[in-house]
Parts: sequence; structure tokens; C-alpha cells
Amino acid sequence: MEHLTKIELFDTTLRDGTQSEGVNLSVQDKISITQKLDDFGIDIVEGGWPGSNPKDVEFFERVKQMNLKHTRICAFGSTARYPDQITSDKNLLALIKAETPVITIFGKTWKFHAEKGLGLTEQENEELILSSILFLKEHGKTVIFDAEHFFDGYKNDKEFAIRMLEAAVKGGADVITLCDTNGGSLPSEVYNIVLNVKKVIHKPIGIHAHNDSELGVANSLIAVEAGAVHVQGTINGLGERCGNANLASIIPNLVLKMNREVNQQIDLSHLTSLSNFISEVLNIVPNTHAPYVGKSAFAHKGGIHVSAVMKDSRMYEHIPPGSVGNKQRVLVSDLSGKSNIEYKAKEFGVDIVGNIGLSEKLVSSIKSLEYDGYQFDGAEASFELLLASETKEFSPFFKTLDSKVNVIFDNEGYTSSEAVLKIEVDGEVEHTADNGVGPVDALNNALRKALIRFYPEILMIKLIDYKVRVLNEKKGTTAKVRVLIESSDGVDIWSTVGVSENIIEASWLALCDSFNHKLFKLQKSKALKMS
Repeated sequence: MEHLTKIELFDTTLRDGTQSEGVNLSVQDKISITQKLDDFGIDIVEGGWPGSNPKDVEFFERVKQMNLKHTRICAFGSTARYPDQITSDKNLLALIKAETPVITIFGKTWKFHAEKGLGLTEQENEELILSSILFLKEHGKTVIFDAEHFFDGYKNDKEFAIRMLEAAVKGGADVITLCDTNGGSLPSEVYNIVLNVKKVIHKPIGIHAHNDSELGVANSLIAVEAGAVHVQGTINGLGERCGNANLASIIPNLVLKMNREVNQQIDLSHLTSLSNFISEVLNIVPNTHAPYVGKSAFAHKGGIHVSAVMKDSRMYEHIPPGSVGNKQRVLVSDLSGKSNIEYKAKEFGVDIVGNIGLSEKLVSSIKSLEYDGYQFDGAEASFELLLASETKEFSPFFKTLDSKVNVIFDNEGYTSSEAVLKIEVDGEVEHTADNGVGPVDALNNALRKALIRFYPEILMIKLIDYKVRVLNEKKGTTAKVRVLIESSDGVDIWSTVGVSENIIEASWLALCDSFNHKLFKLQKSKALKMS
């Protein structure tokens, strides 16, 4: 069956997405996200509920000053509370005052909710929907009716649910959005119900799915198959409880897999950066395993897989990673074969293809180190140093001659840490000490102090993450630990690893790798400029 109608994309990250646990957005955050969504090509951005809090009121004032190219801003609210108080209802008046071209209004379509939640008769609930939408249409608004709990309501009392939709149509609603508010419906149910609704409701049908059964994306796509032309969701699937349907998965599926047209010309190569931007603004660690946009979405670890991908990536990748702005990655671990090592070496600018002896030596070394607790798929900077050592490109930029760390506790609860270091650089010995809030911080500060006159560039390095993993817990305080350190120079981010039964030594090994990696990259960069 040929589908000629383009799909309208509706983003509710700024409203439904902010109901995620631990998520809080400032007005400026919401403005920044709105601009990104407009740049990407989202049709409608739901900015918030103007009657619910001062922050959303301010957002709707400020967004008026934005010069948006594609996006229309939408305010969200409910029907009036009482049938005889439509024109004085505070919520409806706040929606009008927001001065957005689009308004989404939700109403009850599950008889259980209308009767038990609001204490309304069928006729009263119908009148609320009809009169509320009429009131908004009289003010020249595009109105989207969100049929709350529609799928549960339809399964409970089909006649009631359809009657509420008909009231919305009679009121002049421009889009009827069917909501799986509890997220409990199955794709087969959604498909059949949307088909049945389209037989009696002759308005554009939308879908608003939640992810409580991990079917938010599937239910949105199957609704489109059944004829829905308006899709609501959030970037990265943010939302209350288990989240909303994830637009970062829905959009590429619609465009790349279902060959559906969307209203705006969307460049999917910006999808991954959009997803990462939203995570950054919300201060949320990105889901590395997210489809399409996750760091691991096109990562390959098993040697057989990597060998195949090097011949033709279609063997283990369902789309080219670059089509959604992502990239192919090959991981190095105890599952690696020669193909992994050769791929990673090439990524770092070293061609060892054909050097069977070196490839086999590296594979053996990696497997041995990972058996001892090292993890290189999360510490690629340490792997690059290992590779460069084997190819004689790298030798450490400094040598540790002696080190001591003192941690002092007193009866007042005061603690202090001091690190004393003696290092050697090109035959010169530097002996120094420094303090820190903990032993690792003290070592970091002392190492910087010792190296600064030799390598002033280290001032750029900042430690941005520090993780400790106990590898064999049953050994208690003598257990081996793995320390992963993530560092940044403000432009690049790199990760290094250290393993030892002594947490200070493991941290020191990872720390030394971090500094050495930065200095190694600078050395290579200078060599390239001179060549």
C-alpha cells in the first residue's frame, strides 16, 4: 500500500522528557535544546505546561524572540476542569496567554479515569473535551488532542473511547493523538486499534507511546504502518517511569527502514550529535548501547566479526554508521584476533598488516594482560601506547625513581594526603611533593609539578572521570583492582587503565599512561608538521 502523507515529527523532550527522574532543565537549557531541534528539522516542539510553573511561563516568553526556521512551538495543558467554566478555566487561559501557534490538550478517553479520577459522567467528560477544544479554536490555534490512556480505554470500553474522539473532532481538533499512557500495549493491539479508529475518525491520527514494556519505538512504528501520520516522542527516550518512545530510534527507522517521508529535510548525519547534545545539557551519561547513536552501536569485539567487517561492513552492520553521524569502532580485548589488532593499528596510523609476527605477539600480549585484569576496550589510549611500544614509536617520557604517599587522619575528622615523587626526564632528576584531597589527587598534583618545566603542555590535562573495579572480591582487601581514568585537554578525551593489588599503584599506572599519551600525541603532531 502506498503512503503519500508525510510524517509529522513532534518532540516533547522539554515537557514529557523533563518528567524523567533526575532531569531538570533551566530556561536557557530549554532554549538551547529548542534551537538544536529546529536545526535538525523537528516539526513541533512541545515546550511545557504554561499553567504549571513559572519556568515554563518564562520559556514561552523567551521563545517568541527566537528566529526558528522549521519548528512550531506548542504549549501543553488539559481540558477544563468543569463543563460550565470553560471561558474562566485557568489552564485554558494560560494556554492562550502562552501565544504559541500550536496547543496540545489532553482529555480522558478511559471511562475508568473519567469516572474514578475526575468523578465525571460520560456526558460531562464529552462536553469538557468538545467545549475546551472549541474555545482554543476560537482563538485561532492549531489544536492537537492527546487522547490520554486511549488504548487502555479502548480495550475497556470501545464505545466510550471512540465517543470522546468524536467530541474532539466535533470541537475542531486538527490532530487526534492516541496515547499509550501506561506503556502496556503490544504492537499487535496498537496496529489493530489504529486501523479501527481510522475507519470512524477522519482526521490525521497521531501516536504517543510510552516505554514501560520496552515497546515505545515498536508501537510508534506499527502505528505508522496502520496509518498514523503524526509521531510524538523524546530524544533518547526520556520521560516518566521507563520513558517515552525514543525519537532517536524512531526517526532513522522511519526514513531508512520504512522509506517514509517526513515534513522537513532532515540530515540524519546530525542525529548522533543531537543525541549527545541532549545528554550533555541534561548532564546524563549517554547510553553507550543505544541503537543508531550509542558509542557501541557499531562496535565490534569478536575476532571473527572484525575480520568480516574489514572485508565488507554490511556483514555485521545494518546501516553505514556515518548515515546517522556515528562511526565504526573495533575493540581490543581477550576476544580479539589479528583482525582487531590490525584494524586498531590502522586507526592509530600504524600499518601492521602482513607483519604476522607482530600481530600474533600483540594478540598474545593483550589476552595475557586482560587475563590479569586489564581492559582495553574501555582504555584505548593505553592500548595505543602498548602498540606504539611494540613498534618502537614510543618510550615513556619520564621514569619514576621513587614515590611515597602519606594519608593522615586525626581525631577531629581531618584528613590530608601528600605525595612525594622522584622522577627522571632525559637524565635530569626532579624531586618534588604536593598535597591533594586524596592520595590519587596528591599524586596527580605532584606529577604535574614534577613535569611542568619539561613539558608545560601538561597544564591542559584534566582528569574528568575515575573508576575503580574490584576484580576478585572474595580476596577482600588483598583483591586486585582495575582503575580507569578518563582525561581531557579541552578538545580530546582519552581513557587509560592500570591494574594492581594496590589501588594507589593501579591509579598511578593509569595516571602515567594518561600523561604519556598526551605527550605522545603532541610528539606525533609536531613530527607531522615538520615532515
